[in-house]
Amino acid sequence: MQMQLVGNRGPLTGMGRLFVQLVKNEGPESLYSGLTPSLMRSVLYGGLRLGLYEPSKYVCELAFESTNILMKIASGAFSGAVATALTNPVEVLKVRLQMNQNSSRGPIGELQRIASEEGMAALWKGVGPAMVRAAALTASQLATYDESKRCLARWTNLQEGFYLHLISSTIAGATSTLITAPMDLIKTRLMLQRESTSLGTYKNGFHCAFQVLFTEGPRGLYKGGFTIFARLGPQTTITFILCEKLRELAGLKAI
Repeated sequence: MQMQLVGNRGPLTGMGRLFVQLVKNEGPESLYSGLTPSLMRSVLYGGLRLGLYEPSKYVCELAFESTNILMKIASGAFSGAVATALTNPVEVLKVRLQMNQNSSRGPIGELQRIASEEGMAALWKGVGPAMVRAAALTASQLATYDESKRCLARWTNLQEGFYLHLISSTIAGATSTLITAPMDLIKTRLMLQRESTSLGTYKNGFHCAFQVLFTEGPRGLYKGGFTIFARLGPQTTITFILCEKLRELAGLKAI
């Protein structure tokens, strides 16, 4: 989050230097700002997008009599977009808490402040880019994972199990990072700006992307990309391995 805003605040800096500055200036506890809404969002958003994928794929199979890669992408995009639309207020709350270290309010107090000062609509600020980002993330993660498993099982000696899940989820994590890093940056910038008529505010996601390209260059869209992969890569791997194990224990077919 801090790296995605660095273009607004000063020159580019690396993840290591920013980490040291954050701990030095704001203390180690600043690394866990917004933990409560972050955990809440992970449970709700993660459960919804993973839970909706298989039913969506089943509906596509009934409607189009096909389960090719396009159907998997469409199923992933739909489940991700719906999950984000429902959980966007929690994401806004998390971002605000992470970037407002001086606030003494907890999650409930910050939620009340946003609703009273900026209106309920502020809780869905950035929902458009967030839905696009979530659709791209879920589609790239689940479709890549699903298709990687199929191809690896067909072209190698790997069987359904831990190593197949590990390799497939690693490929999915890398692919989703490349696709969603620019969207993640735009979503963060939009969520942090307040309602304002002053010059320089972002009008929408496309305007934000144009301004970043114009003022910070193409590299600006991938600001914090390595940090995103450092989080998203292991998260994707752990998520799919646990999901497959839980499906096995529940007697459900593997993804």
